[in-house]
Amino acid sequence: MTDFFVHELGVCETVNIGQDTRVWAFAHVLPGAVIGDDCNICDHVFIENDVVVGDRVTIKSGVQLWDGVRLADDVFVGPNVTFTNDRFPRSRQYPDTFPITRIDQGASLGGGSVILPGIHVGRGAMVGAGAVVTKDVPANAVVVGNPARIIGYGPSAEAPRAAQLPAVPQDLIGGAATIALRRADDLRGSLVSTELDDDLPFRPARYFTVFDVPTVDVRGAHAHRKCEQFLVSLSGSVTCVVDDGIQRQEIVLDRPDLGLYMPAMVWGTQYRYSANAVLGVFASLPYDSDDYIRDYETFLEARGLATSAPHMVELSS
Repeated sequence: MTDFFVHELGVCETVNIGQDTRVWAFAHVLPGAVIGDDCNICDHVFIENDVVVGDRVTIKSGVQLWDGVRLADDVFVGPNVTFTNDRFPRSRQYPDTFPITRIDQGASLGGGSVILPGIHVGRGAMVGAGAVVTKDVPANAVVVGNPARIIGYGPSAEAPRAAQLPAVPQDLIGGAATIALRRADDLRGSLVSTELDDDLPFRPARYFTVFDVPTVDVRGAHAHRKCEQFLVSLSGSVTCVVDDGIQRQEIVLDRPDLGLYMPAMVWGTQYRYSANAVLGVFASLPYDSDDYIRDYETFLEARGLATSAPHMVELSS
């Protein structure tokens, strides 16, 4: 007697299938597939051999999981989502290996979306209905369109703008903070000054600027093991996400006299660059590639939070 359910009109050839999983009518699971516990595999789903599905995954009708697809726990796959695994398909011509397409824990793929081969959709991300995903999707991002572009980090209210925030330091999650800089305005123009030893939480060892970023692209999307940073918008506006693995906040930097302090071991992402945006960044340490954590799952592990799911908190003004 099995501890999973297969409808009388369904075909499940694998023995690697978890407890309380349900395979419904006209679904077909090939023998090499691995399916976790408490999954719901709806009508007219096809699952190939080199496929791994985690626990509590929902796969709605009309979905095909081809070789190379990996779905982590709690993933939702909407109706008629299309996975692909061959960048240059030809009839009866097969690549030596298929790229791995990875959908991380808690991510959702909206109905009719298309996922190109080898794509990585990060933990908690939301892919909108009909989106065509041609690039990796960062953790917690919300993407829509063709090609898919980031429109927010959900669940998220509209991020407060720096112009709406008080000109005093304000503590954020994970030890991050907004910090006001000295500003002088008169008939000759405006000036913002910074005393590096007094105004910043650290003595900078490096400075760089980010500019000419297409509005659809994302910068940052990493954490530092030791390096601290201070971000300030020299021109235009940039939306910044601060994430400690448990909570997440957004702030729009849109004036040069208020910056954002990012301590080490906080995940930072910048997006929604305006066309004229210039972001200045002070760093506490010289460049060191080993100091970067570029994978969100690795970041959570480093903080001892690999099984937790971040939620949004609002930034008070």
